[in-house]
Amino acid sequence: MQILAMDTSSRTGSVALLRGSELFSVIAAAESEPFSSWLFRDVDRLLRESGVPPPSVDLYAVATGPGSFTGVRVGLAAAKAWSEVYRKPVAGVSALEAMAAQSAEAEPLVAGIADGHRGQLFAGLYERAAGGLLRRGDDVVLSPAECLAYLAEQAAGAPYLIRTSLPDVVRAALHASSISGVRVEPADPALAPAIGRVAFARAARGELSDALALDAHYVRRPDAEVLLDAKDSTKGNAR
Repeated sequence: MQILAMDTSSRTGSVALLRGSELFSVIAAAESEPFSSWLFRDVDRLLRESGVPPPSVDLYAVATGPGSFTGVRVGLAAAKAWSEVYRKPVAGVSALEAMAAQSAEAEPLVAGIADGHRGQLFAGLYERAAGGLLRRGDDVVLSPAECLAYLAEQAAGAPYLIRTSLPDVVRAALHASSISGVRVEPADPALAPAIGRVAFARAARGELSDALALDAHYVRRPDAEVLLDAKDSTKGNAR
């Protein structure tokens, strides 16, 4: 199975080609470029250099968020279009699950933590199971202290490690808390290979979808929706 995996959830985006669970090639994006510029160029380069024509891709895997609203939309639009054009299945993968999947350690639980901006963190806790990871609880966006307290509550005393793009921030928050025994690993910023491996595991379990079922996993509501609700509330109070 040839898998084209894409991550546009952060400025350190990436694309990768996998054959089954084995990474064949990966390209990391330049942070200064818009998502719509580098994604299509890098996918074209990746497939050409790998000798894989687009119709030969068997599965598309894409980050559904959380992260950049614009980036996630660009990645989802590309995956949906290619899935429909070539009539191939697609897998939407949480960026937090991809971070967690990067770890090969033995802890039964592993958390993925990413920058939520505004002084907050995105976080999700995952349990190792036969054939992949299972999410425990909801993915959240909270302050660093609240985030760690939430993960500790979900872990319910079981050991766990954290894989994160912000190891210094997480370690500082742990140091300031009463939580102990938690290890922190830096995440590889190129998430596309892990996204592809999670997608391959889902394919083995028969858990793929089509383009219509693919949706974003923002965790936080887009600013435009929040502002619209605020305006509607103001109008309502005025009446």
